[in-house]
Amino acid sequence: MDIALGNTDLKTHRISLGSVKFGRNTNVKYPQKFLIPNQKQVSDFISLAEEMGINLIDTAPAYGESEKKIGKAISKTRNKWIISTKAGEKYENEKSTFDFSKTGVWNSVHRSLKNLRTETIDILLIHSNGNDLDIINHSDAVETLIEIKKKGLARNIGMSTYSPEGTLAASGFSDVIMATFNLEDSSNLEAIKKAHKKGCGILLKKVFSSGKCHIKESLEFVFKHEAVHSAVIGTINKTHLVENVNLVSKFF
Repeated sequence: MDIALGNTDLKTHRISLGSVKFGRNTNVKYPQKFLIPNQKQVSDFISLAEEMGINLIDTAPAYGESEKKIGKAISKTRNKWIISTKAGEKYENEKSTFDFSKTGVWNSVHRSLKNLRTETIDILLIHSNGNDLDIINHSDAVETLIEIKKKGLARNIGMSTYSPEGTLAASGFSDVIMATFNLEDSSNLEAIKKAHKKGCGILLKKVFSSGKCHIKESLEFVFKHEAVHSAVIGTINKTHLVENVNLVSKFF
């Protein structure tokens, strides 16, 4: 059930593990409140994901202690995982701040490498603040990511976008794009298809519209499109994880 992630040399399961809930439960758009899991709970959850065949885990500096917990959890199994993280956003004292400068991006990457206990990041994405085109065209972010890739600290680069225009523009430099696509919001579909044709790996976010959409219908909807490679699903519920994987296995 694994699929080649665009023109990268990576193969990913159709379900990827999102990790917002590993480290942050404030200013998130989930319908129900939740407690942040401790290290043992995160490690056990990641072990279950691995048993289910999941091999890509997505995180970000903006997800609180998520990177640190993941780094500890996979320190002995690093080679089994595709790590996707981001640069550009920090979340401290219940507030997001954005920095797309060369120094800001480099500092973010060095911190992520340390927290994740790895020498290279498999997928490094710009963490958009919503102004996709402005970041791409008027900041140092893209140029800096290309430099980081050349130095071998990231194997693949791209952007976690907000808008169809951003997704389309990001396809010009990205190996991998993470875009929103779900039953309530299919505005990215044409841009995703065009990015796919260019050879970009396509990861989806907000597949369940932050918990508002029906799971089976949502997964059927997104995976009927061949441009979609993997859906990044942020959960800390073991039952939900198993159900998601089992549902998707019926589609392929």
